[in-house]
Amino acid sequence: MKMYPRPQMKRDSFQSLDGEWMLNQNIINVPYPPQAPASGFAGDKNATHLSYSKFFDFDKENDRCILHFGAVDQVASVSLNGIQIGIHEGGYLPFEFDVTDAVLEGVNELIVECEDSLDTYYPYGKQTKKPGGMWYTPFSGIWKSVWLEQVPEEYIHDIKITPDLKGVTLDVDGEIMRIDVEHPVLWTPENPHIYTRTIEKGKDRVEIYFALRTIEIKEIDGINRVCLNGKPIFLHGLLDQGYYVPGLCTATPEEYEKDILTMKSLGFNMLRKHIKVEDECFYYLCDKHGMLVMQDMVNNGKYKFIKDTFLATLGLSASDRTGFDEKRKEFWIQHSKETIEHLYNHPSIIAYTLFNEGWGQFESDAAYTMLKSVDKTRLYDSTSGWFAQSKSDFDSLHIYFRTVELFPKERPLLLSEFGGYSYPVDGHRSTKKTYGYGACRSKEELTQKIVDAYERMIIPAIEKGLCGSIYTQVSDVEDEINGMMTYDREVLKVDAEKMQELSEKIYSCCP
Repeated sequence: MKMYPRPQMKRDSFQSLDGEWMLNQNIINVPYPPQAPASGFAGDKNATHLSYSKFFDFDKENDRCILHFGAVDQVASVSLNGIQIGIHEGGYLPFEFDVTDAVLEGVNELIVECEDSLDTYYPYGKQTKKPGGMWYTPFSGIWKSVWLEQVPEEYIHDIKITPDLKGVTLDVDGEIMRIDVEHPVLWTPENPHIYTRTIEKGKDRVEIYFALRTIEIKEIDGINRVCLNGKPIFLHGLLDQGYYVPGLCTATPEEYEKDILTMKSLGFNMLRKHIKVEDECFYYLCDKHGMLVMQDMVNNGKYKFIKDTFLATLGLSASDRTGFDEKRKEFWIQHSKETIEHLYNHPSIIAYTLFNEGWGQFESDAAYTMLKSVDKTRLYDSTSGWFAQSKSDFDSLHIYFRTVELFPKERPLLLSEFGGYSYPVDGHRSTKKTYGYGACRSKEELTQKIVDAYERMIIPAIEKGLCGSIYTQVSDVEDEINGMMTYDREVLKVDAEKMQELSEKIYSCCP
């Protein structure tokens, strides 16, 4: 599946720079990171300095040339034909440089120097130098697409799309315009209707798409409910870590689409994208197929098992912590703002998770207020799991190891992680280690445990105000064998018919 790297702002053409590069004097297949089998890289996979180079041909067809990077972990210094272009910090978000004055007609040499020591000052997610359990193989350097586009002297830099139930308001480089739709068709998971339009500025033309939908919390019969397009919806979700056997952190559109469609076939309507920002085509495919997304921010700061997980799992809470380095906090806030701005136009994204289980948590009330001001059109889970403070759109709990009775209070209650039942499938495991909860020996046993958990804990709480639940998880990941699918996506580990029946039962309970 060939897809424009930025599906929300498509121009007539682009030039991909993916494919064969040199990395530390070895061949590598970009955009895969050196640790991924799909990269074909035979050098030192643990190097902290990565020197990339690529020769490419360029034919000038327009006034200006923009060089795009999907993501480079953690610090990237870019030069073109011996001219320093710029430096970018932070490994999960796209960035670009205007290289008009450096690019040559004919052959060009692009060099990207990366530093990646897994410095916890930067967002790093589930990466670790010692993989095991819920921590995974790290990835370094370029791990999303690199591409060029040519634009006229005057061109569209940014479009911000804000939908409602009658049309959209567009902010095109500060110029506000309105598109009203006659006989509007609203976007829902059951009918993910997409509209396309062409926006022009001088000689520049870009194609955009949008959908008509709102997400909010409304009081329905005395209970605060999450409402899509003004109607209550139950967020029947899964934790989605976004790791793959051949590409590690990097997936093809086909791999993304298989995950989305398989989970929809089981009846789920939402994925919680866990501590990772995906390639933009993932969000486009969620938009296209009607899969809601709760997007996590990527944590930085050191994780401490005893404080952040063990004591909290036992029910021993901690106060919101304030003793972290100010520069680290500022970087997390800036990275989170940029994440929201980057993903703003995707209708599938309905909510953001700020802090997960205390990792890097600080002043969550202030973070909520600040980030909510960046995008008021989405919902925010300030503290997923525990260490809750005053400000959040959800009461958010993680419950493993047991089934309990849930008691929603004033805010909608979100069971933002639960389940995680493990089932190893011989021949489809990447390690011999096992990490998960409540071991199962067959597809039937796993399915029944999942059904029992929903029927005993989830379904009885929906009428009381439970707004959603997020089961762990879409697929196995390395040591973790608690997925609906195996890590290689070759085996569906649950009974699809029974999962679909369960989903229908869940939705029938929503007011």
